Amino acid sequence: MSSKPTYLGLLNAVAVAELGGESLFKAWAAVTPNEDVRALLQTVALREAEHARSFAKRIDELGYSVLSKDDPGLPERIATAKSKKLTDREKFEKFGLTYRRKGADIFTRFFNDMTIDIQTGELLGRYISEERDTGRRLKACYDGLLAAENGSSGKSTKAPNAPAPPKKLTSSRSVKRTSSAASRAKSA
Repeated sequence: MSSKPTYLGLLNAVAVAELGGESLFKAWAAVTPNEDVRALLQTVALREAEHARSFAKRIDELGYSVLSKDDPGLPERIATAKSKKLTDREKFEKFGLTYRRKGADIFTRFFNDMTIDIQTGELLGRYISEERDTGRRLKACYDGLLAAENGSSGKSTKAPNAPAPPKKLTSSRSVKRTSSAASRAKSA
C-alpha cells in the first residue's frame, strides 16, 4: 500500500481493546456460580478474542503491526471480574453493563472515513453487529439477575433468542450445538 491508511488507528484500538475484553470475560466466566451467566460470558470472551485476532490480521494484511497500548485499569478490572466476594449483578454494575443506550452509539462514527476499503468495511460491519448483539445479551442477562433477586417470575438470565447454554461442560470438547433460528426456519 502506498500510503498509511487513515483508519489504521481505529483498527489498532479495536484489536488492543478486544484482547483486554477477552481476558476480563474469561476471568469472570471462570468464577461465576451461575451456569447461564458463564455460558454468556464464554460466548462474549470468544467474540472478543476473535475480534482482537481478526483486527490484528487485517492490520498485518495492510502491511503494519498492532501497536500494544498499556491499559493501566485492566488489572483492576480483571481483579474485579475474578472476585468471589461480588455477585454477578454487582459486577455488571461495576462494569457499566446495566443499560442499553438509546440512539447513536460509539460505532456510528466508524464509517465516517470514506477511504475504508471493502475488506476492512466487512470486518468493521461484522464487529459492530456482534458488539451490539453482545450489549443486548449482557443487558438481558443483567435484567434476569435483577428479576431473580427480586423474586419475579422472569428468572432467566439468557438473552432473548439466545441458544440455550449447555447443561454442564465436562471438557473443552463437550460443546452442545444448537441450530440457529435461520436454520430452523429453512427446515420448516
